[in-house]
Amino acid sequence: MAKKKQTETVVMTANGEQVIKKQNLALETWRRLAKNWSAMVGLAIVIVLVLCAVFADVLYDYDTQVIKQNISNRLQAPSGEHPMGTDEVGRDVLARIVHGSRISLEIGLAANVFSLTVGGILGAIAGFYGHRVDNIIMRIMDVFLAIPGTLLAICIMAALGSSIFNLIIALAVSGTPGYARIVRGAVLPVRDMEYVEAARAIGCTNKRIIFKHVIPNSLAPVIVQATMHTATTILTIAGLSFLGLGISPPTPEWGSMLSAGRAYIRGYAYLTTFPGLTIMITILAFNLLGDGLRDALDPRLR
Repeated sequence: MAKKKQTETVVMTANGEQVIKKQNLALETWRRLAKNWSAMVGLAIVIVLVLCAVFADVLYDYDTQVIKQNISNRLQAPSGEHPMGTDEVGRDVLARIVHGSRISLEIGLAANVFSLTVGGILGAIAGFYGHRVDNIIMRIMDVFLAIPGTLLAICIMAALGSSIFNLIIALAVSGTPGYARIVRGAVLPVRDMEYVEAARAIGCTNKRIIFKHVIPNSLAPVIVQATMHTATTILTIAGLSFLGLGISPPTPEWGSMLSAGRAYIRGYAYLTTFPGLTIMITILAFNLLGDGLRDALDPRLR
């Protein structure tokens, strides 16, 4: 069974003796995070979004309430039956927003996992080996960083076509260079630590040192970056769908809902207000959580 990471804190007793107190790192991070009210608000909103995504089919039937058109109910104002009204073809806006959370979170998490895996490995290799390997990998990453992430995603989507898989690939490619730079910066100070030298001395291979010692001890900034980049990814998904390059109708997605509702914004503002507020609150929640994690994981603030 893997041992939990612990930190040691020197505590002075009443009689002046020093006692080393061991603390679980994850538990200590949670305690620090729990004291940050804004981070807890962000975490609560993220949990609600995840629950909506998981139980979307329980809350609203996809075939009858989300994608099925009902012209007799078109453009109804918010009411008890339809809390957020209905759209131009009679579909329930709230039901589409709830199912849209599943689309945004699934694509955002899938793209982030791909970016983190590829970028993390490349950044760890560049930081650990340095010299020529570092220069080659980082110069390639600089080429991608020279292109704005959204523009790069648009180019990839225009070349590959509109589909969920292609959207994940586009977002993953545009997000990989950022993770590579973050991981490289975190690995540089870790590679010269005593435990890395000890691992070399007992004959550990470079592969084992990287994956067993270097990467696990460089995760703090990566966790923060992953949380904040999720917000950026969700915003990019909405932007691409708004431009017609992301999720195609009738699949519910917040950006495509904004795009469809803008033609009716003068008389039926709720068609753009509710999806827009959902995007704003989601981005705010992930940013608040990311800020809280950054403070909780910062060793200088312990």
